[in-house]
Amino acid sequence: MPSRHSSHPELYTWSVAAKRKRGCRRWLLWPLALGLTAAAAAAAWLVLTWPGVAALADENPETTAFIDAARARGDDVAWRWVAYDRISLEAKKAVVAAEDMSFFSHNGFDTHELRIAARDAVQGKRVRGASTITQQVAKNLWLSPSRSPLRKLRELVLTRQLEEHLSKRRILEIYLNVAQFGPDVYGIESASRRYFGVRAGELDADQAAQLAAGLPRPSSWHPGVSSRGYATAVSRIQARVERCDWLDKLL
Repeated sequence: MPSRHSSHPELYTWSVAAKRKRGCRRWLLWPLALGLTAAAAAAAWLVLTWPGVAALADENPETTAFIDAARARGDDVAWRWVAYDRISLEAKKAVVAAEDMSFFSHNGFDTHELRIAARDAVQGKRVRGASTITQQVAKNLWLSPSRSPLRKLRELVLTRQLEEHLSKRRILEIYLNVAQFGPDVYGIESASRRYFGVRAGELDADQAAQLAAGLPRPSSWHPGVSSRGYATAVSRIQARVERCDWLDKLL
């Protein structure tokens, strides 16, 4: 007796093909489902671990991501917080002149510096840092030296939140207290005591320029080192500060 399939071969072939397609769809849906689950988990993790940026308007950070990393390596970290009004005007001017001359006029990002960095990258030149003081605060407090797209995205959002919730002076106060000024030396108070034996409020113009010049390379550039590049950076900052009397009213 002939089977149903032998009497209707077209129907049988169609049925087998349909089953195969459904099986393929199921296998294709699994990666999609896993991807969506992973994305949802990552989003939940970001929400749960996102820093309380607004609280920094009144509260000093207890630590930073970079200080935690240094301590995890077993480094003997020197860090001492100092209030904004106990930091010398010369120190504030030197740091702004060295790191972010447009600090008081931008909204967290210096588009002019970004365009220059992009142009240098296209031309194959060495790309100089284009991060603003606000971006550096975000990176130092909560992020890592990684240049991954996710880290850069977090930096972008955190920078905007810092500018929205904190005054410029408060952002600068935090930066001066969390920036690295030498090997295992964080904050301008610890740096002043380490290298000059004075408090941050007693720093003069020359001492301030020496500290500010080391910010791009704190592990190798700091007071006491004999480096032509470092000496050039100090001189450049001193020249900038002499042209920045307008900063006095903003600082």
